[in-house]
Amino acid sequence: PPPPPPPPPPPPPFFFQAEDGRRSFCLSRGLGDVYKRHGKNMAKVKLGDFEVTLNGELPQVGSQLPNFLLADGDLKNVDLENFKGKKLVLSIFPSMNTPVCSAAAVRFNALASSFKDTVVLCISRDLGFSHKQFCINHNINDVVFLSDMRNEDFANDYGVLHTNGKFQGLLARSVVVTDSNHKIIHTQLVDQTGHEPDYDKVVEVLT
Repeated sequence: PPPPPPPPPPPPPFFFQAEDGRRSFCLSRGLGDVYKRHGKNMAKVKLGDFEVTLNGELPQVGSQLPNFLLADGDLKNVDLENFKGKKLVLSIFPSMNTPVCSAAAVRFNALASSFKDTVVLCISRDLGFSHKQFCINHNINDVVFLSDMRNEDFANDYGVLHTNGKFQGLLARSVVVTDSNHKIIHTQLVDQTGHEPDYDKVVEVLT
């Protein structure tokens, strides 16, 4: 008899695999169940009183910043090579269409000019068009808005995806700071989504 067919490849994180090999998008059960099955350590944050499970953990201080593929306001692709030799502040957030996210963007824009040889990146899953309009409306010129609209790599590599709750599929509020070689020198996962990040700590590690 012919040899049995090889087993199907393992599913990507956002899918579960049925016994017959078919893949189904995992929404009703929450994505956290899928990541748990794949053996990932998953951080937790709060959205109000609700506990949210993320799809992983932030990269560790002392490690190299994972590369990324993001889109700017003109939908041009951007990766780490665009910021070679620059210190980076990654302000990651769910959506700029919330008061806290808007306030954080405005605050980082005000601080950015005081950071020497540093670029502040504001990253969410809002479309690049919306980022561009937000910057025009709020006179934001000193930070770079980038959209995680291209693929799932950024959310997976940085472990910041909400896997359940009202913000399921959006990015968790967090901050990552690097030196000019893109070695991580500070991280913060904001434990309550409705709170702003610790701006003073970012200033401290960059001065």
